[in-house]
Amino acid sequence: MLKILKSSNSEAVDRLFGRRATRLDQAEAVVRPIIEDVRLRGDAALVEHARKLDGLEGDSVRVGRDDIRRAEKALSADFRSAIATAREQVSAFAELQKPRSWRKQVGDGVELGQIVRPLDSVAAYVPGGRYPLPSTVMMTVLPAQAAGVRTISVASPGRNLETLGTAALLEVDNVFQMGGAQAIAAFAFGTETVPKAQRIVGPGNIYVAAAKKLLAGEVGIDFVAGPTEIVVIAGEGDPRRIAADMLAQAEHDTDAAAILLTNSSELAEQVCVEVESQLVDLPTADVARVAIDNNSALVVTETLDEAVELSNRFAPEHLVIPDDSMLDSIDNAGSVFVGEWSAEAAGDYASGPNHVLPTGGAAGLRGGLSVVDFLKVISVQRVSREGLKRLAPAITTLARAEGLEAHARSIEVRLDV
Repeated sequence: MLKILKSSNSEAVDRLFGRRATRLDQAEAVVRPIIEDVRLRGDAALVEHARKLDGLEGDSVRVGRDDIRRAEKALSADFRSAIATAREQVSAFAELQKPRSWRKQVGDGVELGQIVRPLDSVAAYVPGGRYPLPSTVMMTVLPAQAAGVRTISVASPGRNLETLGTAALLEVDNVFQMGGAQAIAAFAFGTETVPKAQRIVGPGNIYVAAAKKLLAGEVGIDFVAGPTEIVVIAGEGDPRRIAADMLAQAEHDTDAAAILLTNSSELAEQVCVEVESQLVDLPTADVARVAIDNNSALVVTETLDEAVELSNRFAPEHLVIPDDSMLDSIDNAGSVFVGEWSAEAAGDYASGPNHVLPTGGAAGLRGGLSVVDFLKVISVQRVSREGLKRLAPAITTLARAEGLEAHARSIEVRLDV
């Protein structure tokens, strides 16, 4: 059953917030030899590991175009319609996020600007374990397409019909049946079959997270993701809806965390009862129950302002707030859902913002996956003789203060000083 804590019980709150810490050291020890094997032996190692761990039956991890097209044809009309709706929303949001190229005069004789260019090759990791996630195909591929990335690859450990079919609907041909550390390593190094990626994005289990951590620098990554989490802030409201949002996250993973921050003891009690009621006939109760009992809680605060402070400290992946009045006070969150109709599940599938979000406190450092992750913003500068003459005293003084005489002379030789 959900625990009800007082925010004044700082020790209990600290334990609650600390539960999401994920130890990667054991997983790193497991994945390190797999990564090295793929680096040294390429496809041969990749196929061996995919047969052992991903159920691969053939001689190649590449899923043939005919298989992808067959999956597309087998999709139901309702599923196609759902993808079309979500695709429109996600693509529109990605377009709105795109930074623009520009040039502007900034001071006499100095023109500054930026040009925006896409990455050449990216890879999307799509989980395929307990819950295959075709929605993640959209969330990782569509921003890359909006950015203009030329080579987009998708990896998933199984051959889920909806995952393959969604890739086909999005016109992605580079699809691979591979998972875990072997998939991350293949994209990081490139093999005879798998294109080398400049960035790997998408959620995964602890072995995927460990591989991404170890290979960060060898290849760009989005972030090292941990178990999913949600924080709901409410002083009043429908306990059924709050409980439903909490369970929507709890059913993902036994390590998931669902937390309500409220200044109402009465609401906390009502939500606690409602969670138990909804668990009775929830098909995923075996997973959600563990997450609710082990990692989740209702925290009663003195005020809603204190609830916001606690939320910013936690930096949740998903944050639900009652209205716009709190928005200016929110500093740390992966994605914010405002108002009673903004169900977190809408963001998972079809509202538009990305569902690949930072967890484990990383929302204190960055937001969710976006079109910007697939772009390079390159600065441009044009300086006239008059502009250089104006800036020369600052440049040469700073250069010589750093002991870089050639820097200073490279300015003076242009001005005949």
